[in-house]
Amino acid sequence: MIPRYRTILYATDLSVNAAHAFRHAIGLAQSNDAAIHILHVLPEVDSATVHNVSTVMGEQRLAELELEHKEEVLEMIRESLRRIARDESASDPQQIEYVAAVEVRHGSPAGRILETAERIDADLIVVGSHGKGRLKHVLLGSVAEKVLRKSRRPVLVAPLPD
Repeated sequence: MIPRYRTILYATDLSVNAAHAFRHAIGLAQSNDAAIHILHVLPEVDSATVHNVSTVMGEQRLAELELEHKEEVLEMIRESLRRIARDESASDPQQIEYVAAVEVRHGSPAGRILETAERIDADLIVVGSHGKGRLKHVLLGSVAEKVLRKSRRPVLVAPLPD
């Protein structure tokens, strides 16, 4: 049986080239009349950095700033994601209708992508892959590779242009 994709999770790092992978998600959504869920994951700041900042600012002030600006920052990112979707859909405005949701989460990017795919019951995960060279790949790994290794769902990895 040929698979049908009804729910596509497109995970983006908001890089300049990330729109390339979004085009693949749009094409698949059009072919399958599927809904696209866009996800951006903000990596957690390491504890040493948080400790240094809280030492300088004070824990209370840091906590206040985080609360004051969290929603503002999240809305700015959501709007950036919506703008990318609109820009990529400019030649065919109906394409934007395939975008069902825009979400911003905190945490480990690969982990959050997999959790979100499970939660929304995605039929396909679309991610871009930055070509970082063999040595960096071996030492650092990549989000796309981690998602590929751990996912129980199909994953489309679109190589991003330089």
